[in-house]
Amino acid sequence: MITPIFWIVPIASLLALSLAFFFYKQMMKESEGTEMMAKIASHVREGAMSYLKQQYKVVASVFVVLVILFAIMAFGFGVQNEWVPVAFLTGGFFSGLAGFLGMKTATYASARTANAARTSLNKGLQIAFRSGAVMGLVVVGLGLLDISFWYVLLNSVIPAEAMDPTHKLSIITTTMLTFGMGASTQALFARVGGGIYTKAADVGADLVGKVEAGIPEDDPRNPATIADNVGDNVGDVAGMGADLYESYCGSILATAALGAAAYVATGNVEMQYKAVIAPMLIAAVGIVLSILGIFAVRTNENATIKNLLRSLAVGTNLSSVLIAISTFGILYLLQLENWFWVTCSVITGLMVGIIIGQSTEYYTSQSYRPTQRISEAGKTGPATVIISGIGLGMISTAIPVVAVATGIILSYLFASGFDFANVSMGLYGIGIAAVGMLSTLGITLATDAYGPIADNAGGNAEMCGLGKEVRKRTDALDSLGNTTAATGKGFAIGSAALTGLALLASYIEEIKIGLIRIGQTVLTFADGREIPIHKASFTDFMYYYDVTLMNPKVLAGMFLGSMMAFLFCGLTMNAVGRAAGHMVEEVRRQFREIKGILTGEGEPDYARCVEISTKGAQHEMIFPSLLAIIAPIVTGLIFGVTGVIGLLIGGLSSGFVLAIFMANAGGAWDNAKKYVEEDNLGGKGGDVHKATVVGDTVGDPFKDTSGPSLNILIKLMSMVAIVMAGLTVAWSLF
Repeated sequence: MITPIFWIVPIASLLALSLAFFFYKQMMKESEGTEMMAKIASHVREGAMSYLKQQYKVVASVFVVLVILFAIMAFGFGVQNEWVPVAFLTGGFFSGLAGFLGMKTATYASARTANAARTSLNKGLQIAFRSGAVMGLVVVGLGLLDISFWYVLLNSVIPAEAMDPTHKLSIITTTMLTFGMGASTQALFARVGGGIYTKAADVGADLVGKVEAGIPEDDPRNPATIADNVGDNVGDVAGMGADLYESYCGSILATAALGAAAYVATGNVEMQYKAVIAPMLIAAVGIVLSILGIFAVRTNENATIKNLLRSLAVGTNLSSVLIAISTFGILYLLQLENWFWVTCSVITGLMVGIIIGQSTEYYTSQSYRPTQRISEAGKTGPATVIISGIGLGMISTAIPVVAVATGIILSYLFASGFDFANVSMGLYGIGIAAVGMLSTLGITLATDAYGPIADNAGGNAEMCGLGKEVRKRTDALDSLGNTTAATGKGFAIGSAALTGLALLASYIEEIKIGLIRIGQTVLTFADGREIPIHKASFTDFMYYYDVTLMNPKVLAGMFLGSMMAFLFCGLTMNAVGRAAGHMVEEVRRQFREIKGILTGEGEPDYARCVEISTKGAQHEMIFPSLLAIIAPIVTGLIFGVTGVIGLLIGGLSSGFVLAIFMANAGGAWDNAKKYVEEDNLGGKGGDVHKATVVGDTVGDPFKDTSGPSLNILIKLMSMVAIVMAGLTVAWSLF
C-alpha cells in the first residue's frame, strides 16, 4: 500500500542529492591556491583513490561469495526469498558510493579550505563545513532513495492476493533489512580498512617525525605525511560515510519492521502500513530541516574554539528543534494511532543524541578541564598521560550509557501507552527513537566530515609554508575538527545502541517468517497451548524459545557476544600496531639512507609510505570483518535462536560501552596534544609535548579504528542474524 504522503520520502532524498551537488560545484569554483598547494592536494587525492580502488576489489570478492550463498538459500533451501541477493548487493553498493562521493569531495576541498583561510577564518569554515555537508546530504539522500525504491518495488511485485496482508508486509520489511546487511558489510570493511590505513600512517609520522626527528606535524620532510593525509580521507571520510549510511538505513528499516509487527493486534492493515512509512517520513522531514541548519553555520574572524563550537551548535540545535516540532505535524497528518506519544518517543531519541554530543564535547574538547588535565599529566611523562586518558575514557561512558538507558525506558513507555506489557508498541517506540536521533544526520555528519577536511587543510598549509596567520586559522579549524569528529563518533555509537536493540526485536519477526517457510504454522507450548504463528507476540516467542537468564544457551551466547567486542578490538588494534611498525621502519630508513631529507635538500619517497599503508590495510582488514559475519551464523547453527539472542545482547551491551570508552579516550588524547601545541605547558618540542604525542599515538587506533568499528560490529551481527534466521530455524543443532 502506497499512500500519497509517502512520496515526500523520495522527493526529500532527491532534494538532498541536488543540494549536495550544488555545494560540490560551489566548492569546485574556489581556487586551490598556489601551484605547490594544488600539487600536494593532487598527491593526496591520487593516493586516496588508489586505496579505495584496491579496497573495493577485496570487498567485491567477499560480496560475490555472500551473494552466491544467499542465492543457494533462496532457490535451494527455500528459507529466504529471491529478492535477498539483489537487496544485499544494492545496500553494499550505495554504502560504498556514499563514502566514495564524500571522500572525493573532501580531497578537493582541503586545499581550497587552506587557501580560503588566507583570506578569513569564516571563509575557511564555510568551505570546509559545506564540503562536509556534501557527505551528510549524500548519505541521507542515497539512503532514503534506496529505501523508497525497495518499498515501491516490493509492494508492486509481491501479489497481495497470494498471502495475508500482514505476512506480505513482514516479507517486505525483512527483505529490506537484507539491504541493510549489505550496507553494514561494506561499512565494516571501509571502517576497519580505512582505520588501519590512516592510523598506520599517523603513528609512523608522529613517532619518527615529531618525537625522534623533532620536526613539526605535516612537515614536507616527513615521508609519511602524504600517507597520513590520505588516511584522513579513506578512514575518517569514506569510512565514516559508509558507517553512518548503514546506521541511518538500519534504524529506518528496523523500525519499519517493528511497525509492521506493532499494529498486528489491531487487525488494521492500513495502520500497519502507516507505522512502516512513519520512520521514512520523519527521516525525510529531517533532511529538509538539516539543510536549514547547514545554512545557519557561520562565525566571526577572531573566533575562539568555544565560538566555533557554538557556531556549529547553532546549526545542529536549530535542526533538532525544528524536527521535534515538525514530527508532531507529520505523524498527525499521517493519522498514526497514538501519534502524540509516538512523537514523544522521537523527541526522546533527539534528546539522547544531543546529550551524547554534549557529553563527548565536554570530555574531548581542549576547552574543558578533563582534556587539560591529561595535558598536565604530561609533566611527569607519557605513562601518566596514558593512565589519565584511560581513566577519562572509562568515566566518560557514564553519561552516554545513562542517557541511552533513560531513552530506552522513556521511548518504550511513551509508545506503549505507559504499559510495560505492551511489548510490540514499546519496541516500536525504541526503534523510532533511534530514527529521531539520526534524523539530523544531514547536518551531524557534515560537522563530522568537516574534521578531516580541516585537518588536511592544516597539513597543506604546513607543507606549503603559508604564513603564521594562515596556519593559526587552519589550526583553529583543525582543533574544532578534532572535537566534532569525536562528537560524531559518539553520536554514531549512541545511535548504534538504539538501532541494535530495534534490530534484535526485528530478529524475532524474521524467525516468525522462517518458521512459516519450513511449514510450522503454530507455536506449541509445554502446557499444551497452541498459538498461530502469525498471531504470536514477541512475548510468546520469548516464552516459546525459553529466552531467560537461566537458559545456558542464552548465557553462552551472551559471553560469546561480549567476547566478540573485545576480540574484534584486539585484532584491529594489533593490525594497526603491525602496519604502524612497518611504517616506522620505513620512515627511519628514509631518514637514514636518503641524504638531505632533514635539511630540505632531498625529497622523501612519499609513494613508498602510501604503498605500505595500503598493503597493510588490505591484508589486515579481512579477518576481523569476516569474523563479524561468521559469528552469528555459527552460533545459530550450534545454539539456535536462543543462543543468537544471547550473542546479540552480549555484543550490544559490551560493545556499546567499550566503543564509547575508546572513542572518548582517543579524542581526549588527541586534543590534549593540541592544547600543548597552542603554547601551553611549554608548547611544541618540550617534554610535555613529547609525552602527549605518545598519548595521542596510543589513542589513534582507539578513536579511529577499533572504537568506531564496534558500532558497525553491533549492527552487522544483528543484520546477519536476521538474514540468516531461516537457516538458523531450519538447521540448528540444539
